[in-house]
Amino acid sequence: MSRPQLLLLPGLLNDAELWRDQIAGLSDIADCVVPDITQHATLRELAQAVLAVAAPSFALAGFSFGGYVAQAVLLAAPERVERLALLDTGIRVDNPERAERRQALNKAAAGATGRFVGMTERMLQSYVDPSRLGDRELIDRIQTMTARLGREVFLRQNSVEREDGEAVLRAYAGPAVVICGEHDAITPLPACREMADIAKAPLVVVEGAGHMTPMEKPQAVTAALRKWLLA
Repeated sequence: MSRPQLLLLPGLLNDAELWRDQIAGLSDIADCVVPDITQHATLRELAQAVLAVAAPSFALAGFSFGGYVAQAVLLAAPERVERLALLDTGIRVDNPERAERRQALNKAAAGATGRFVGMTERMLQSYVDPSRLGDRELIDRIQTMTARLGREVFLRQNSVEREDGEAVLRAYAGPAVVICGEHDAITPLPACREMADIAKAPLVVVEGAGHMTPMEKPQAVTAALRKWLLA
């Protein structure tokens, strides 16, 4: 029997490096593919780009920004999504405060001169559990990845208008799971609990993790995805 395809959608300024450990840990039971979600300006366009590289049916996991893309994929082709996993993401449009903060970050990035450094040490304080800020291997992996993607990708992804995903999530009947870091400051636990309730899905809380759960606690995330894939 052929292995099912698992599409792993990374977050803002993330690529396949985000999923390195999950790909290694799940390749025995799934054909893992990381689509490119850096090249388009709307969720609809990004969803079509994902579907263009997808098998006729597939399991779908989206992290952070990739979670919004996953919801757009589900809206476009619900019959093709066999399973859905949402990690450290949301289903709501930006509130005015968040929209203003996103615009300010875009303005700062667009006006900056010199080399784009990706995620700064200051930004990491919101993205990584405080207990891991001294882990140079982890921090270097994140910073190298975000710098590699570059300024133009940041501006493009950060400008994509987020859409409310409640209706599409509520209508989905396939096996689903919501995964969230215990100390996620970007998409906090209450928002993830709401998603889990709407999807009638289990909520997996990754202890001792912030927002970057696939990299901070790879074994816990891989175990949760394995259980979801085999359910």
